[in-house]
Amino acid sequence: MRFMMFMLPNIPAEGDWMPSAEAVAEMTKYNEELQKAGVLLALDGLHAQAEGVRVSFAGGKKTVTDGPFTEAKEMIGGYWIIEAKSKEAAVEWASRCPGDNCTIEVRQVFDLEEFPPDVRAAANPNLV
Repeated sequence: MRFMMFMLPNIPAEGDWMPSAEAVAEMTKYNEELQKAGVLLALDGLHAQAEGVRVSFAGGKKTVTDGPFTEAKEMIGGYWIIEAKSKEAAVEWASRCPGDNCTIEVRQVFDLEEFPPDVRAAANPNLV
């Protein structure tokens, strides 16, 4: 099973926040552990929310909003995609993260096989 782990840092949504060299070194060590264990599929850190853009859709119209997003209570600072045998195993990996003053949200990634046949066919007509 694939899981996405979101890092939700407790840092200001605005400004030019940068992690310390010590924090990056600790996170690099953690990322290397994930890689050595063969569970790491992808990872990246993200620029500040203030630099982001949201595209919303409602009533057949789209709205583009530049960040920062003052109504947002949490921001995503980065993510990992890992392969784990269970949700408990993914939570164990998240628990090892050296992040200080942050939250790691763990969510399973959908596999196409989890959807009903009509949804799978709509997503990939070649599979029918």
